[in-house]
Amino acid sequence: MFKHHTFFSYLVVISLALFLHGCSFSKSSKGSSKSVSSIVSSPSNSSKTGDKYQQEIQDYTQAYVKSSEEADYASFQKGLTGIANSHGVVDWEQDSNTYVAIGKGLKKAGLKGVSYETYKNNLAGSDVTKMTNIQEGYNSK
Repeated sequence: MFKHHTFFSYLVVISLALFLHGCSFSKSSKGSSKSVSSIVSSPSNSSKTGDKYQQEIQDYTQAYVKSSEEADYASFQKGLTGIANSHGVVDWEQDSNTYVAIGKGLKKAGLKGVSYETYKNNLAGSDVTKMTNIQEGYNSK
């Protein structure tokens, strides 16, 4: 679970990343906890799983990992859902490009060794194909 200051650090990091990429950021709160509900980008002609979508997934993954003291995979996945919805990706959990982008984001966040493997296994739900896609992204430039 986020600590109060960590949540605001996370918001600052993701807001900065989105500002630099020309995107707008929106947040909402449900119940007693605040969470990232969506990241809305300007309209583009790219496909559902195009470059802009993948870049947002990478940036979100990197910012999330760097700002989290402990992993909250449900919260992370909720943020992924918001990004995917804003790009018209209905079932990101089955989209290989999403997992490749997650792998790139984990690499950009500087994860290595056991930390990287833990994120990879938890985010892929031990699905071999998803883990392979994450590894592909991690190994890319």
